[in-house]
Amino acid sequence: MSYPQHSTGMTSHPEIAEMRERLERTASSGSAIVVEGLILLAGVYAAISPWVVHFALQRNITVNNLIVGITVALIGFGLTLAPERMFRLAWVLTPLGVWLLISPWVVTATHGARSAIVWNNCWLGAIVAVLGLAAMGLTVGVARRGPR
Repeated sequence: MSYPQHSTGMTSHPEIAEMRERLERTASSGSAIVVEGLILLAGVYAAISPWVVHFALQRNITVNNLIVGITVALIGFGLTLAPERMFRLAWVLTPLGVWLLISPWVVTATHGARSAIVWNNCWLGAIVAVLGLAAMGLTVGVARRGPR
């Protein structure tokens, strides 16, 4: 049996249009701009932190921070450029933050790290996780409040 083919796509659906409008309002708010900028800065700092805190000679944790930092920075950059698409990925920041938090004990060869590495990654991981929760909360808050 053949089903009739409709040429109308989901792009004209009223709920899709309303959702796009809501995300556009969220992305253009002052708090969203601040959160996006802080995510980008946190990612850049995570990537360069092995050289700032002077643990670049410890290869495993250096590569870890570099990869996670670049990932966080790219998500922050994506949130800035295409927030309507990237807000769906904001949840990824929270597990990345938790990973940064525990990585000094997991990634280092001796499963123990110098106190500078531990402090750096614990603070950085907590900040990234909180920024991820804030980025997720921006869209949830707007969705629950509804249009103004």
